[in-house]
Amino acid sequence: MRKPRDFESELKALADKAKTLKERRVRQLGELVAATGADALDADMLAGALLGVVATKDAGAKEAWRKAGAAFFQGKARKPAPRTEQKPEGTLPLEGGAASR
Repeated sequence: MRKPRDFESELKALADKAKTLKERRVRQLGELVAATGADALDADMLAGALLGVVATKDAGAKEAWRKAGAAFFQGKARKPAPRTEQKPEGTLPLEGGAASR
């Protein structure tokens, strides 16, 4: 006779895996923000820029952004945007941002 499947443990394992994947994605997005130099922007400006990108319907602009992103990942444009004020490593530029209110 076959042993019955333990659906609860399988569901828990799948939920744990999904949580791990989501945490990895969030961490990678944070690393991307830092690698591009966008961590120098305050949270409101960064959120506004991302919302603008998502809302745009201009296919030409989207293609240009895609090409610039591909070049960045291939190492052709690996220099982050110039920073106007340097922050010590590990600090977040939150003044004026949503998190500082």
